[in-house]
Amino acid sequence: MKLTDVIRRPLITEKTTALREGGRTLVFEVAPDATKVDIKRAVEKLLGSKVDTVRTAIAHGKIKRQGRFAGQRSDWKKAYVKLREGEKIPEFLEGA
Repeated sequence: MKLTDVIRRPLITEKTTALREGGRTLVFEVAPDATKVDIKRAVEKLLGSKVDTVRTAIAHGKIKRQGRFAGQRSDWKKAYVKLREGEKIPEFLEGA
């Protein structure tokens, strides 16, 4: 798996913005089959920051209806990446 396939996109919500401002934690949507080691390597290579810890969570897809038809969204995985002490958050995530 390539590094760019591991990290899909950063998650920008109120909760993740508070985590980023309050500490050194970044939140990403990642590939469902990515491991913590894969995520750590990808963040260190792509962002150039040293990673302290990685926590992952599976978000289960919701059942959505449109009229009488029902479908289910896909399950997806997110990763909470905590940077080491003294590491800076990348510039492109500062203002987001």
